[in-house]
Amino acid sequence: MERTLIAPGVHLSCDPAEKFNRCRISIHFAFPTKRETATAHALLPLVLERGYADCPDMTQLTKKLAKLYGADLTVDARPMGCSHNLCVSVTGIKDKFALEGEPLTREYAAIALGAAFHPYLVEGVFDPQAVEIEKQMLKKALEDEINEKRIYCMRQANREFFGDSPAGVRQEGYLEEVEGLTSRQLTEAYREMLRTANIELMVLGCDAQQTAAVREALLAELAAVDRVPVPLAENIAMPRQQPLYKTETYDMVQAKLCMLFTLGEPMKPEELAAVRLAMALYGGSVTSRLFLNVRERDHLCYYCSSSFQSFTGSMAVNSGVEHADAARARQAILKELEDLCTGEITDEELEDCRRGLLSGMSGVEDSLGGIESWYYIEVLRGGRVQTPDQARDALRAVTKEEVRSILRRLSLSVSYLLTKEDDHVGE
Repeated sequence: MERTLIAPGVHLSCDPAEKFNRCRISIHFAFPTKRETATAHALLPLVLERGYADCPDMTQLTKKLAKLYGADLTVDARPMGCSHNLCVSVTGIKDKFALEGEPLTREYAAIALGAAFHPYLVEGVFDPQAVEIEKQMLKKALEDEINEKRIYCMRQANREFFGDSPAGVRQEGYLEEVEGLTSRQLTEAYREMLRTANIELMVLGCDAQQTAAVREALLAELAAVDRVPVPLAENIAMPRQQPLYKTETYDMVQAKLCMLFTLGEPMKPEELAAVRLAMALYGGSVTSRLFLNVRERDHLCYYCSSSFQSFTGSMAVNSGVEHADAARARQAILKELEDLCTGEITDEELEDCRRGLLSGMSGVEDSLGGIESWYYIEVLRGGRVQTPDQARDALRAVTKEEVRSILRRLSLSVSYLLTKEDDHVGE
């Protein structure tokens, strides 16, 4: 992947990806989260995906994409630590596979740039009718959060963990604000994004000439915008604290437990390989301690896994348990962490986890989406951008002591439990 600065706050990342028969053009807008515009930015991708000025109707847009051999337009928002990211992406077959020699890449670029820079406006603001429709969709999604108890538990734990810090902004939006959000407010949030965001143009599967044409088309669009890009939010970490135990009660079949741990300081990019192996060893694989011991041996949970968020230096352990077993499961989870920090790590289990990670990482470059996600996250994480090959080499070199060093720095901050009222677990 080649990456170059093409304008202030704007980079081009490109890869000819010759082994694929499809190409992909994506425009990523990344900007620091702000509490006052969080709900507007949560709604924005829903409205932008409906169409744009030259193709304002969803039926017209669907027909247009179908004529381009089933091309696909997606507009989505991706929370990344303290940054908000909105991505406009178009994927379709390469020009050389067009039956009548149609300039498909040019059409893809026009759709992506149209959706990003020329939304359908009515009297200078987003179409009020479209906004009202998508507000109801967002409202329903936020109301339904409580029905998906696993997600609800994770989000509640995160809200306690991050508090008023930038990472605590609810990038999915705030239910109580949706109804009052106006087309004008949404338009202002959109224009602020155009002005202030760092932009990553990612062109995959296109030749040099096609890539240059897409680059010039983007620069032409940006020339019409009064750009003042702001620096991306830096990686953070929550300070260590005495563990906070929270319990909510619901009439539910299975209890949910989410435990959040902090490094106490931002993760260094060069530690990532050790973090990956530490997570696989602790709870991120089918050969991990949490899976083999807490789930399989002790039968304390239906699922139990760990994951790490590099942007915030935090680890989450999520599990589904019997209500009566919640306290025992929590203690078992902590014990497995302590055992890894102080006890033996066998060569066999370490290498099983390493092989599993390497096998999974070998598939990163098997799709255009995988390639894009890998490099874009590398860019946002900061530090030197690693290729998948370099990351695999770094993983092969990780030692047991480096794994222990990561795990020993993690301390429990929040334990959040959803359970039945009769099985309330006190601390």
